[in-house]
Amino acid sequence: MPTFSNPVLSGSHPDPSICRVGEDFYLVTSSFAFHPGIPVLHSRDLVDWRPLGHVVDRPSQVSLTGLDVADGLWAATIRHHEGTFYVVVALARGRRGSTTYLFTASDPAGPWSDPVVLDAEGIDPSLFFDNGRCWFTACRDAAEPEVTGVGDAQEGAGVAHVRWFEYGPRPAG
Repeated sequence: MPTFSNPVLSGSHPDPSICRVGEDFYLVTSSFAFHPGIPVLHSRDLVDWRPLGHVVDRPSQVSLTGLDVADGLWAATIRHHEGTFYVVVALARGRRGSTTYLFTASDPAGPWSDPVVLDAEGIDPSLFFDNGRCWFTACRDAAEPEVTGVGDAQEGAGVAHVRWFEYGPRPAG
């Protein structure tokens, strides 16, 4: 049996998210207020990882200007569905989720789309594809907790909320 050392990724790789596509594994992590943002890594064995690039590699995608180093892009999630990679991430301001962005790419090495702003605040976003719908979940810590939007289970801070979004062809960009 092969052995390996922990951590398999040395350095700063907080809040990892992994998806598998065939024999390949893709990982993204938080990058906070640093640019380029949301590193993307690839592995075939979950031990040896190589960098592919970054989801946020153009300043025009997301402004990180003026954010505290501990704010910025928190807890990105990567998913793959029907030939498209999706990354959903919360932008934190003042240690609270303020904006949720969705990026897409046909190749995890990029280029990644400009973001689509989702009508969802909070942190730790995730996506689940099922039966023509894309389900969004996150932990509610919104800057304006009284704003809940559509969906169920959106009662108060710290409670997960669920929403669904119809998906279709990848947006141009």
